[in-house]
Amino acid sequence: MAVRAFPVSTKSGISAAALVVTLILGALCAVISRAEAGMGFVGADWSALRFTVWQAFLSALFSVILAVPLARALARRRFAGRGVLVTLLGAPFILPVIVAVLGLLTIFGRSGWLNGLLAQVGLPSISIYGLHGVVLAHVFFNLPLATRLLLQGWQTVPAERFRLAAQLRLTPWAMFRVIEMPLLRQIVPGVAALIFVICLTSFAVALTLGGGPKATTLELAIYQAFRFDFDLGRAALLSVVQLGVAGGAALVALWVLPVISLGGGQDRPQRRWDARGGVQRGLDGAVIALGTAFLVLPLLAVVLRGLSGMTQMPTAVWAAAGSSLFVAVISVMVLIVLMLPMAGWIASKRAGGVEAIGLLGLSASPLMIGTGWFIVINPVMNPADLALPVTALVNALMALPFCLRIVVPRLRDTVQDFGRLSASLGLRGWPLWRWVILPRLAPQLGFATGLTGALSMGDLGVIALFADTERATLPLQMYRLMGAYRMEAAAGAALLLLVMALGIFWACDAMGRRYAAA
Repeated sequence: MAVRAFPVSTKSGISAAALVVTLILGALCAVISRAEAGMGFVGADWSALRFTVWQAFLSALFSVILAVPLARALARRRFAGRGVLVTLLGAPFILPVIVAVLGLLTIFGRSGWLNGLLAQVGLPSISIYGLHGVVLAHVFFNLPLATRLLLQGWQTVPAERFRLAAQLRLTPWAMFRVIEMPLLRQIVPGVAALIFVICLTSFAVALTLGGGPKATTLELAIYQAFRFDFDLGRAALLSVVQLGVAGGAALVALWVLPVISLGGGQDRPQRRWDARGGVQRGLDGAVIALGTAFLVLPLLAVVLRGLSGMTQMPTAVWAAAGSSLFVAVISVMVLIVLMLPMAGWIASKRAGGVEAIGLLGLSASPLMIGTGWFIVINPVMNPADLALPVTALVNALMALPFCLRIVVPRLRDTVQDFGRLSASLGLRGWPLWRWVILPRLAPQLGFATGLTGALSMGDLGVIALFADTERATLPLQMYRLMGAYRMEAAAGAALLLLVMALGIFWACDAMGRRYAAA
């Protein structure tokens, strides 16, 4: 078979996989070594565990419930700007979390737009802090992801089924029950499980909108035990529990997750005769309008507030921006070194176990890895000196599962199409990658590296453990400004961070597409 004949070296794939395992399991072993025997969960730890699972469950539930009508409306309607809106649905996934939180605070905060409107009509104000604020932020991030997954699933329904349903004069409810409900039963469990896993390891949202004994996640509890109490034993115990919870949920998610590409475009929508009525058209339009407003208004708030706050930013913001750019570039380089050999091995040898190794990042908490490597580094040197490199490394490991899912399908197609020819021509090593693989993999590679750079640019996780007063990335500096109630300066930093994150994603994605076209 062409797969077996494809001349890709397995040694590099084995080395990359072994390195990933060493980095993650090495951190885990270091954490376990500091977990004191006999140390058990106290009341606050059980509360953090319950809150972590409950907020993740609610976030997944509401994200999917709201995504179903939005995806259905987008699948049934064709209108000017639909393609732009579908593309916009991918923006929150690469949006820096701290930027989105600031946008949500501008809309729903104590002095936000919504409370301003409530005050004008004499109604009491609302608070975004606590469980409902954490769930609101997670829905903002994951509603677009759920919508994209469901929408792509809707596009797999043959158009002939809708034509036949129209000929049988099925009502919209009957068509939903007969055609669309079976599709949802297949896709929704996997989508909900994926969102549940993502929300289990969320840190920045809980840090800014949670807090307090009733709104503390395991990630936040690890950070508090490490940063404020320097109780490495308790931080280690919480990290092990977090790994067990997230790892078990990740296994379930991978088992039920549908095989759908996140990076592909949308096919042309089928003709939907069930949606021609005025009521159906009005309902779809209202759903699309509300969903668009929910996604766009926080971003608009960040831009408007950031423009006025740019002049109030301290000089430390620009230094932090340089650190963030450094972290993003190093993360992209590390990702390429790890991903390409592993992807080549998976595609040529059908090494499913290697793909499972790459997916360790879904179950491993960034704070767990950071805590482990702090324990390893601390006896040798000052961990703050390695704050930026360690942050870049962990960010690359966290992005690896998503990037493998983006790159491997295209690489498998290349193996199938050009495996025998490459083997007969004796192409191996760098010539094989240069002339056969990279030109066909360039769009997916550009998208994957852009995703990694944007996620790394906006990450507020490991750097919060390692950084000192002299070292900070832009998200951490922005969080410090928010903590000092310098909200206008924080808004300016948020706009700068938004531009940099989207800029690095656009640059990498455009470079990949340009290389493929050449």
